[in-house]
Amino acid sequence: MLCSTCGTRPPVRPDGRCALCAPTAGRARAQALSTPAFTAPQQWLRSPEGLAKAVVVLLAVVAVADLLAVAADINVRTLIDNGFDAGFGGGFVGIDQADADRADTLYAGAGVLQILTTLAAAIAFLMWFWRVRANAEIFDASAQPMRPGWAIGGWFVPVAGLWLPRRIAGGIWSASAQTNTDGTWREVSRTPMNLWWGTWVAAMVFGRFAATRYDQAELPQQIMDAASMMVVSDLLDIAAAVFAILFVRELTRMQGERAAVGLFPLNARL
Repeated sequence: MLCSTCGTRPPVRPDGRCALCAPTAGRARAQALSTPAFTAPQQWLRSPEGLAKAVVVLLAVVAVADLLAVAADINVRTLIDNGFDAGFGGGFVGIDQADADRADTLYAGAGVLQILTTLAAAIAFLMWFWRVRANAEIFDASAQPMRPGWAIGGWFVPVAGLWLPRRIAGGIWSASAQTNTDGTWREVSRTPMNLWWGTWVAAMVFGRFAATRYDQAELPQQIMDAASMMVVSDLLDIAAAVFAILFVRELTRMQGERAAVGLFPLNARL
């Protein structure tokens, strides 16, 4: 049950009005708060649902491209492994040139597909991230640790880009947490956000290491080992894409619920 006057706060008076709408708060203040406090800036909010759907689809495509890359990695490793002579000391005796060319083509093609799909998903994700950050500014500007522009710029800062976006995401998450009907704040588990960020950082760091090892590999055994590392790297990419989907869906849902509450954080805390 909410205040009979403003309809946004729990009643504390016998007549069904909240503390701010009670006569002791002043007639003018009661009139100012007679409509939901969120009504005025409601027009500034923009739903992130459309962008979220696009991000989810593109991340799923990224995961499919990563699966193809895993197949290409395994194909390279298997081809090199078959080139070793198991009968006489395990020395490398060579592989068919046509098979080697096909393996290289498959590996290069999978790499190009990964780049294109990741680029498309990254653009859509940044657009969605900017949208939810803008909404978070309306929900609770005090919960934001950095200015809005960092929602985009933070991703491109060398080294610091490994934690700045997570800091920004934390502020968005806090501002988007739905309040309880009695005006108190509800704690929402940050597990989806932490899993997304942890796997993304791991995939970024290990992926660069594995790619460097693969580019530098010259001997057959080195190529096999590097291909194995690329398998792990691509699997991490898949995990990061899956957890990113969960993060996007959860935060989008939270913002929908938070907007439906129709209450400024400042008023909720009074």
